[in-house]
Amino acid sequence: MKLSEKELEIIEILEKDARTPIDVLAKMVDLPVEETEALVKKLEEAKVIVQYTALIDWRKADGREGVTAMIDVKVTPKRGVGFDEVAERIYRFPEVKSVYLMSGAYDLSVVIEGRSMAEIAQFVSEKLSTLDSVISTTTHFILKKYKHDGIVFDQGDQDRRIVVSP
Repeated sequence: MKLSEKELEIIEILEKDARTPIDVLAKMVDLPVEETEALVKKLEEAKVIVQYTALIDWRKADGREGVTAMIDVKVTPKRGVGFDEVAERIYRFPEVKSVYLMSGAYDLSVVIEGRSMAEIAQFVSEKLSTLDSVISTTTHFILKKYKHDGIVFDQGDQDRRIVVSP
């Protein structure tokens, strides 16, 4: 879908702050409110704007801290469908937050969330690695999130450092 300059401006603004009020958005792109609303609706219907979400720092919500892992997956692609079929089987698991086709040593990068490292290990050993097309996996646990989707976490906590003992 070819987007107009105004549509591009709108999605760039909403990508940074999805809560921008429509009247403010209209002023920012120099369009009437009704036209801005119509363009946003068109972008939503075309699934250019897929969803509005909130970025949460779960470490600040007591009792809700979990574990996030990035898993490199090497797979055997299937004739006629390539990587799409195995990627679909993986992204259907509720633990899976993201799946990306990658270049390099591994084929897919999978991001999952769980309550503990043991829960993630169980997912990898019982669900992911048992899929027919999966050749191997390498799991990386996220120790600290510094920046996500362009947002820096804990700017005021710059003196805190993570120390990992051997």
